Amino acid sequence: MNLCVRILAVTTIGLVSVVNLLTLNADHHQKNLGYSDTPIIPGQKWRVHDGTRPQPQIVKPGATFSHLAPPPDDAAALFDGTDLKHFEKGDGSPAGWKVENGFMEVVPGSGTIRTRSHFSDFQLHLEFATPQEVKGNSQGRGNSGVIVFGDFEVQILDSYRNPTYPDGQAGALYGQQPPRVNASTPPGTWQSYDIIFENARWENGKLVKKANVTVLHNGVLIHHKQEFNGPSLHRQVGQYGKPKTKGPIVLQDHGNPMRFRNIWIREIKDYDQIADPKK
Repeated sequence: MNLCVRILAVTTIGLVSVVNLLTLNADHHQKNLGYSDTPIIPGQKWRVHDGTRPQPQIVKPGATFSHLAPPPDDAAALFDGTDLKHFEKGDGSPAGWKVENGFMEVVPGSGTIRTRSHFSDFQLHLEFATPQEVKGNSQGRGNSGVIVFGDFEVQILDSYRNPTYPDGQAGALYGQQPPRVNASTPPGTWQSYDIIFENARWENGKLVKKANVTVLHNGVLIHHKQEFNGPSLHRQVGQYGKPKTKGPIVLQDHGNPMRFRNIWIREIKDYDQIADPKK
């Protein structure tokens, strides 16, 4: 073997070693993102919060999408930047979050809040911002959630350069389905969710159709009529219980000073429904 060939061989072996080392480190890091002792998600090969599940592709969304979008005239404004009159704590007492400069902000430890009104099928728009000052990582960074009926969670998280288990990142149906892509923007920037929720259907007390959801994150489709297997739980598989025809929209206090603004909702009506002549 001549000198040039030897140098090429050594260089190639070195590059292969470096690549293998990086791969091993990446695999080790990925496995440590979640859990390996949780149950298998029904209909999938992955465990709940599986750290080895593929990370969603990163997609850079448009500069702004539906930011401060005014509600249609048939929508109900749940938060217009002035007060929390449409929200309460789970026990019915006043919501303990603060309101300033047109947004509401979680006061960590004050408790999760919910809408006073209940809904069934709906189109929901809301905007949120994770803390600009980054603290923590994975699930400890910019964590909250939109929880329909208090059961079905669309996760809110600072997922900008912040790896975590895929079914717990921003836009995930928590513990069940990661988003198709990661459309998160940097900490402190305003982001939007547009959520179309269709409630489960029951006949004679028997579940005949699971609840499903379509979600756009910053204008990027991340779920399309994706079914919920059951309520969203940590490290567990949720099961449908008694029929619920309506429920509140819940915003979670997970210990981070998350901000929300411009929240409105439209109830979804049937085709060919006759308009109310009084309106």
